[in-house]
Amino acid sequence: MFSIYILTYNEEIDIADCIESVQQLCDDIIVVDSYSSDRTLEIARRYPVQIVQHAFESHGLQRTWMLKEVATKHDWVYILEADERMTPELFNECLEAIQNSEQVGYYVAERVIFMNQWIRYSTQYPRYQLRLLHKEKVYFDDYGHAEREICQGSTGFLKETYPHYTCGKGFSRWFDKHNRYSSDEALETIHQLETGTINWQQLFFGSSEVERRRALKNLSLRLPGRPLVRFFYMYFWLGGILDGNAGFTWCVLQAFYEYMILLKVWEIRQN
Repeated sequence: MFSIYILTYNEEIDIADCIESVQQLCDDIIVVDSYSSDRTLEIARRYPVQIVQHAFESHGLQRTWMLKEVATKHDWVYILEADERMTPELFNECLEAIQNSEQVGYYVAERVIFMNQWIRYSTQYPRYQLRLLHKEKVYFDDYGHAEREICQGSTGFLKETYPHYTCGKGFSRWFDKHNRYSSDEALETIHQLETGTINWQQLFFGSSEVERRRALKNLSLRLPGRPLVRFFYMYFWLGGILDGNAGFTWCVLQAFYEYMILLKVWEIRQN
């Protein structure tokens, strides 16, 4: 068996569905809350879960603190965001995977649910995130607005996927969130441009989707007209046009996000 962490901050819309997706499967569920100001904890307390709170500093630091300081029943843990769901099929595959002691973690692909449909093409599917891990052998560092895992051993990939209900809180919340994210991404962009390099070998011959995607991002930071390039890459090259109206909207928003990052980069350099 493995324990499940659920990361929350003002997740009153999603927290019940998230917990209910795991409560019949797992015997150790911990909600790690960043001092929500809405009804997140009120709703979470209706369920048999442990609740801890810790002030949010960054995604990487929050995860590392959680792994080191919050005790769990099991050495293996699965990390859920509140707008993500566990499925019985994924849970069973996780149980099978942890029997293999040679790995310290497993990547799982997300299925982005946007405007009530799965965005199959625009999202670089399958796009993997490290979700199942041995808590003594993995920690996280920051990268832009998100995090990067540091694994003390080899990792694997699971076949089952998890649904990610992005933008479930409305477009206003999306704009607020990505306005914050773009500030962190701007700082990371400047850092990568000044000190980073493009790993061409990983870009073309990377052993996994994770390696190739990260090398592609380092290349994209150096391209002129990044917002337009990203739109055409996602909408035409990846096939986002096949996702219909939701796919078009998703690609436009991602291009706008790139433009926000560029504006923040300009602003930082001017100051």
